[in-house]
Amino acid sequence: MEYILIFIAFLIIINVTAKVNKLEGRIKRMQYTLDQVTKQSGLPENLINDELRKLIKEGEDVKAIKKARETLGLSLIEGKEYIDKLK
Repeated sequence: MEYILIFIAFLIIINVTAKVNKLEGRIKRMQYTLDQVTKQSGLPENLINDELRKLIKEGEDVKAIKKARETLGLSLIEGKEYIDKLK
C-alpha cells in the first residue's frame, strides 16, 4: 500500500514539473515577443533602467537587484536575470 502511494506521489510530482517547465517556456516566448514589439514600436525603455545601469556601473549589483525587485515586483532570480541582461 505504501509503495502505491509513493508511486502516485511520484507521478504527481513528474506531472507538475512538466507543466511548470511548459509554462516557463511559454513565458520566455511571451517575453521575447514583448521585447520585439517594444523595439519595433519605438516605445521608450523602462525608466528605472537608467538608475539600475548607474548602480551596476558603480559596482552595486546587489543594490541594483534589490531596486529592480522593489520597483518591478520581481523574484530574486528574476531580479538577478534582469540585471544580468542590463550589463
